[in-house]
Amino acid sequence: MAFQFNFSIEEKAGNELETLGDTALQLESAQASLNPGGSTEKSKEISSEENVVHKESLCAHEATPKTADPVANCSPDKSQVQVLPKKRDGFKVAKEHNIPEDFSKVLENKVMEAIQGLYYVNISVVEMTLSNDSHEEDIVSKSISSHSDLITGIYEGGLKIWECTFDLMDYLSEAEMQFINKTVLDLGCGAGLLGIFALKRNAKKVHFQDYNRTMIDEITLPNVVANCTDGGDDGISEPPSKKHKKADFIPALMSKCRFFSGEWAEFSQLLLSGNKPFSKYDLILTSETIYNPDYYSALHDTISKLLDENGRLYLASKAHYFGVGGGVHIFEKFIEERNVFRTRTVTVIDEGLMRYIIEMAFKISS
Repeated sequence: MAFQFNFSIEEKAGNELETLGDTALQLESAQASLNPGGSTEKSKEISSEENVVHKESLCAHEATPKTADPVANCSPDKSQVQVLPKKRDGFKVAKEHNIPEDFSKVLENKVMEAIQGLYYVNISVVEMTLSNDSHEEDIVSKSISSHSDLITGIYEGGLKIWECTFDLMDYLSEAEMQFINKTVLDLGCGAGLLGIFALKRNAKKVHFQDYNRTMIDEITLPNVVANCTDGGDDGISEPPSKKHKKADFIPALMSKCRFFSGEWAEFSQLLLSGNKPFSKYDLILTSETIYNPDYYSALHDTISKLLDENGRLYLASKAHYFGVGGGVHIFEKFIEERNVFRTRTVTVIDEGLMRYIIEMAFKISS
């Protein structure tokens, strides 16, 4: 079910959240690849119809869930991928995004979906809005004109919700991962569902990072605001009723959050040299960020600097990303050669192209 947030938190509690019908809006699906800096009613919500996508920083196959939101899949029977030439158009200096005082402006006219009890903006509608307006990064029109879901140094795939995000959410739920009193980073967050998952389970702090500024402002931040509602005893919001009242909103949840964009090296430098207090992360969650081996050094350095000495990183990835060469095994070899972290596979999903959940921790940790 699609629905629309168009309310003011300052208005009377009786204001209604208008329910919209399922949206059929879809932009032309481009061949693509996926993102660093980038969930269901599980896999059954993902359509079996797939299109090849490629990333200069990843290759996957794109599918569309029944909620009409693009979710990326990878299929083992399609491996021929066009890899875009490397470009270094825009060096992404890291910045922190301010949280607006008027949350109603963040959600105004947003078309929302619900999946696994979490709210997220309908990305097709956001793409249409961004393609019609003038935006600083202009990532939608560049993605369309390049026929790619990823353009290295410009756009890193965050407008998709990739399949492994759901895998990691499922694992965290089944493992009954504890988030209370934990500081959490959603690294390469895209839609931010992993961080929202932690936030709804009472994490102490949750930070969201993505490569593109547009992603944070237009998708991640609205998603987090939409999920700062009373979700009942299990901490997960039920699909919204037609009336969404002022009393449902929980500003205290937003106070736990910070939002960042920019390259990983710049992001870690901003945190460590900033004038705000910073505690290293107990948990780092990341999905489909190891598609391109060219990014492994920056990713390794970022984790080394930001993860607490007793912290854990959980990474969801496909076995291999055709066309760009990344994947679980080559990444684990990279990590082993650096001799800083130990890794272990905690889950293998043997459906289509094999997918993995990997745990990482410092070798010196207990």
